[in-house]
Amino acid sequence: MTMKFPNSPLALLILSILSSLSVSWATSEPVPINGFLECLPKQFHSGRPIFEAVYTPQNTSFRSVLMARIKNRRFSSPATPKPLAIVAAKQESHVQATIVCAKQHGLQIRIRSGGHDYEGLSYVSHVPFVVLDMFHFQSVDVNVKDESAWVESGATLGETYYKIAEKTKVHGFPAGVCPTVGAGGHFSGGGYGNMMRKYGLSIDNIVDAKLVDANGRILDRKSMGEDIFWALRGGGGASFGVILSWKLKLVRVPEKVTVFNVTKTLEQGVTDVLYKWQFVAPVLPKDLFLRARPEIENNTEGKKTAEVSFIGQFLGQTDKLLPLMNETFPELGLRRKDCHEVSWIESVVFFAEFPLGTPITILLNQTGKPIPFFKAKSDYVKKPIPKKVIEYMFKAMLEIGNIWMEWNPHGGRMSEISASATPYPHRAGNLYMIQYYTSWFQDEGIEATDRYIHLTRKFYEKMTPFVSRNPREAFQNYRDLDIGANLYNQSNLLTARVYGSKYFKGNFERLVRVKTMVDPHNFFKHEQSIPPI
Repeated sequence: MTMKFPNSPLALLILSILSSLSVSWATSEPVPINGFLECLPKQFHSGRPIFEAVYTPQNTSFRSVLMARIKNRRFSSPATPKPLAIVAAKQESHVQATIVCAKQHGLQIRIRSGGHDYEGLSYVSHVPFVVLDMFHFQSVDVNVKDESAWVESGATLGETYYKIAEKTKVHGFPAGVCPTVGAGGHFSGGGYGNMMRKYGLSIDNIVDAKLVDANGRILDRKSMGEDIFWALRGGGGASFGVILSWKLKLVRVPEKVTVFNVTKTLEQGVTDVLYKWQFVAPVLPKDLFLRARPEIENNTEGKKTAEVSFIGQFLGQTDKLLPLMNETFPELGLRRKDCHEVSWIESVVFFAEFPLGTPITILLNQTGKPIPFFKAKSDYVKKPIPKKVIEYMFKAMLEIGNIWMEWNPHGGRMSEISASATPYPHRAGNLYMIQYYTSWFQDEGIEATDRYIHLTRKFYEKMTPFVSRNPREAFQNYRDLDIGANLYNQSNLLTARVYGSKYFKGNFERLVRVKTMVDPHNFFKHEQSIPPI
């Protein structure tokens, strides 16, 4: 093959890999990667050359770029399908060119911001694909005057919070507690955190967005229209295009908030405390968020025991919190010495499970904590779980060992917002959401993975009678292919209705209509995407 631009750096890049990429990794047919690479520099000429952003398996940095944002080691094995190229876009035109060229040459794209997709869908596919990596899109532009911030998709939550706190001590934003999560996927899936009972989800506080559609057009809220803007906020952005950035409406926070973490064990009667929590946490004042985290730990004798951490944030001071807790939840036994008055940004560090006093610059750390193998699932609870079931739950958790749960209370603002205001439908009528999370670090073989996944599924199945039903609801940010998936590159609408009804309930059909309007040929697709009609 003769290149049209033999002296360019991109020519050298392409010529060095053409021979090794002459056949597909999946078939003996010629792959479209050569045409894709040649196409890129011909699109949207402006700014930095796109060859600076392209990595192929022949590039010495390819593996490190791919692995840097894989947050579940289940999808980091040699057997995991790898992209034919990674485009680590550095400007908007790189995103546009990647979309146009992938579309022209029959390649699927997977869009990655932070890499926290629980099933690895942002960087794994079973058809020839490229990864569009958004980690260079990490700008956070805070405007205190109008109480807003433009946040690019590759910025982490930690970077977002840090930049807000740099400009103001009395503003924050309601989103998740894990600082390495990317804004792109987190916000498009809903985004919840410890201010959800006061201000709702992240998507309830987003007022604009910039999107690149399947034709390479850059659209904002006005030009995309209200239907598409509605779909992006909780419907999963990767079904509709590539989100470049979000405009957040900042929320007011006091200069000092109060945080606490009180742990109770089986020996201390935690079953009764957790049972009572179900009646209390969803009806507390909006300023108080009280998460319950059942897990397995070693007791003072070195034996495994079940315990629950009750982790709280109060948008106020201790003197007001203590009488409130003593009146509504005396079983917890909250004491003044358990309470810590900190700034809002320091409470973010606390909820990220760093010790009190850790510098807030830890939020800028891109690597985070050690990456586990894990399997996660989710549920919504509408009626309190009986005490005997909680006792059984603890016994089952002790058998698994490596499992923890998070019970996140709804109520407050969450119950005031209509189920159809955004694609996220789990509003009034839900007491709390459960996350199940089984993780392991040392057992790397397929046998260990199969065993832990089996145990997690078995535990989830046993919880069936005590959670939502018809459908059994699930949270899209906690991706779970067990609840339904279009495998093998299919786009079956009936299959999509199975997982779509669990994530979106009655909002699924509107999402399908929006998809049909914005991406009728289904270029943006994955195993749990929204298909067109």
